Amino acid sequence: MSKRLTLQALATGALIAGALTLPGLAQAQSKLKFAHVYETSEPFHTWALWAADEIKKRTAGRYEMQVFPASSLGKESDINQGLTLGTVDVIYTGQLFAARTYPALAIGGAPFMFRDHNHWKTYVNSPVYADLAEGYFKKGGNKPIAVTYYGVRHTTSNKPINKPEDMKGLKIRVPDAPLYTMFPRAVGANPTPIAFAEVYLALQNKTVDAQENPLPTIEAKKFYEVQSHINLTGHITEMLLTIVSGQVWNKLSDADKKTFEAVFREAGAKASDEIVAAENKLVNEFVTKYKKTVVKLDRKPFQTALTQLHMGPDATWDKATYDKLQALK
Repeated sequence: MSKRLTLQALATGALIAGALTLPGLAQAQSKLKFAHVYETSEPFHTWALWAADEIKKRTAGRYEMQVFPASSLGKESDINQGLTLGTVDVIYTGQLFAARTYPALAIGGAPFMFRDHNHWKTYVNSPVYADLAEGYFKKGGNKPIAVTYYGVRHTTSNKPINKPEDMKGLKIRVPDAPLYTMFPRAVGANPTPIAFAEVYLALQNKTVDAQENPLPTIEAKKFYEVQSHINLTGHITEMLLTIVSGQVWNKLSDADKKTFEAVFREAGAKASDEIVAAENKLVNEFVTKYKKTVVKLDRKPFQTALTQLHMGPDATWDKATYDKLQALK
């Protein structure tokens, strides 16, 4: 009996060992959670879905990714924490939220940091940004692998804004990350951090008087329904980072790391193109379709008020990094 049991145990062990060498079982399927705070109608979500599908295809089904939009897994600060806690695996996040882990990364989100869109594009493809992204990775262990253009942030309100003085005392919603308060404070407004999912209700209830976001976001979140004026302040050129949790990144083979980077960079480029196109057409659409007042103001006085603060007390970057960024052509 003992001999028979021993032979059965050996046979079972051999079967298990053999099964584990089969291609389909060599690596168990990993199911990943991709979280963000944006609406399903926005390009960010559309291309997140595409990326999830491509990851599954290009890894032969070894990685399956479910996308959770519209703050369904928590507000932006929550999903950033979730990378470390293991509750999410991939996120879109603004650079100023990521800068809570590595403060120098906030430089790209400072008001009027870039001369124009081309200056921003040069930055995200430069060694300056690459060094900052690597610093973030080394500090927190989570890996930024792609950049998506979010748009130029403009201010909506219930009155026209033509000059900095028009913002004095204005209670304006900003994202819950410190550097977003630089612009309102510089022009005498009162910054009020509120989670992205709660902004529409805050405007509707007059909890705040104004908010600031790119035009495609203003459209997607329907802020035009509860604000009478869109003021083209263009104060921040914003981008989203696609970040993979360190727990996932460290388990990926070198080949899979290249696949993740290739897929998400392609998704970021496609979404960026859509956002640029949307920005170019939305000014006229807001005037005609929604009959809203679009204020094309002189940005120079706003720019003057802000650029003098670039190396002020709110700066979380050193002068060498700032000078390198400004020198980019």
